[in-house]
Amino acid sequence: MKIAVLGAGSWGTVFAKVLADAGGDVTVWGRRAELVEAINDRHENPDYLPDVRLPDRLTATTEAAEALDGATYVMLAVPAQTLRPGLAEWRPLLPADAVLVSLMKGIELRTCKRMSEVIREVADVPEERVAVITGPNLAREIVMEQPSAAAVACVDEATAQKLQLACMTPYFRAYTNADVIGCELGGAVKNVIALAVGIAVGMGMGDNVSALLMTRGLAEIARLGAALGADQHTFAGLAGMGDLVATCSSPLSRNRTFGENLGRGMSLEEVVKATRQTAEGVKSCDAILELARRHHVEMPITEAIVAVMHGGLSPADAGRLLMSRTPKPERYGV
Repeated sequence: MKIAVLGAGSWGTVFAKVLADAGGDVTVWGRRAELVEAINDRHENPDYLPDVRLPDRLTATTEAAEALDGATYVMLAVPAQTLRPGLAEWRPLLPADAVLVSLMKGIELRTCKRMSEVIREVADVPEERVAVITGPNLAREIVMEQPSAAAVACVDEATAQKLQLACMTPYFRAYTNADVIGCELGGAVKNVIALAVGIAVGMGMGDNVSALLMTRGLAEIARLGAALGADQHTFAGLAGMGDLVATCSSPLSRNRTFGENLGRGMSLEEVVKATRQTAEGVKSCDAILELARRHHVEMPITEAIVAVMHGGLSPADAGRLLMSRTPKPERYGV
């Protein structure tokens, strides 16, 4: 089975390793010739995963046509906000029957569309040929072959099951899920909640605050999911609680680390400059809040993060704003 991975960043490279270890012949597409050369000649990605040896059956190319030729699965592992122009460029090269798989966790700005919706629109493919892989997947731990798992979501059960087998290894388990909406929302919104947790940690706050933000953050995810037709059970699983806990708790999380730096007193500009890889929550929080407003869903933590990231609100004032909200029952609907 030939598999194309479009994107040679940290997560794209790690998941390419998983696919190769599961028996696939994997070709990674990357823009930079020197990085592609390092993957092919030294079997490593020195920019994102130095000193990690990649499988021999994993190769790389700067030519998208070469990566896509004959691919059964096309894994999309680019920053969420670059998906649309990138996919428009690759569309003429896509194999006719390939399954397009989103490894991204974001919501598109302006359109407020999930990544699978962008894929279906730009590539003009039916939803049965679009899948999502998501879950508590910290790249550094997986590349060291520590046990991990993910949800493989597709509306077509047979497609999900075949993709599940394509990425099963002794250290990586995949579980199928028919709820594409819920899996994508869990993966996107948890990044915003991780920013909030990181800010609190950076400000020196303790575990009670982290637990509060994670729990109320999960409530925000579930409310938005209910409004969009997601299965509420999804948010108790790998794509919901699992991903949320990992991203909010781990120092390996880009979004939590970004928030920590803000909480310690760095300016937004300083943190952006110091951040080498994309923190999707910073980019997607605006679109998530707009999506919530379109569906009349209250998301106070997300609203506070948008105000910090794009409205000039200080982290301290954001905390005071959240703690001074009017009393409510723990469970309330849309």
